Amino acid sequence: MSGFEPRDPDFEQRVRASFARQDFMTTLGVDIVGLKPGAVDLSVQFADALRQQHGYFHAGVTVSIADSAAGYAALSLFPAGYGVLTSELKINLLNPATGPRMVAEGRVIKPGRLLCVCRSDVFSIAQDDSRSHVATALLTMVAREGLDG
Repeated sequence: MSGFEPRDPDFEQRVRASFARQDFMTTLGVDIVGLKPGAVDLSVQFADALRQQHGYFHAGVTVSIADSAAGYAALSLFPAGYGVLTSELKINLLNPATGPRMVAEGRVIKPGRLLCVCRSDVFSIAQDDSRSHVATALLTMVAREGLDG
């Protein structure tokens, strides 16, 4: 894996508690399916409310899970008492996002004292577990003291 060392030994509990408070991820039906220092995987099941006019997942869902996966990957490396905010996001949408679910794999590329460069790759997962690469995002996260996850 990444080999990153979290600055908070209780990073996993802090990341999960923060994620549980994020109402938007709850609205979308997103779950954490992987969590290690510098790496977070999020999964969302297809639902009619999340599709666009052609029947695919809406790009807004793709961008949202890419952003949150990267943000929580970054958060996992910061000390307790800090939270992260996205300061920059660039995404390439590579293929239509079909169901029945999508997974975003957020990874820290370069951690810093207050800035963290991350990448998210988003995949459509088919019934047979085959994957289609839907999007790649490059993000910069900024840590802010007092946001507390």
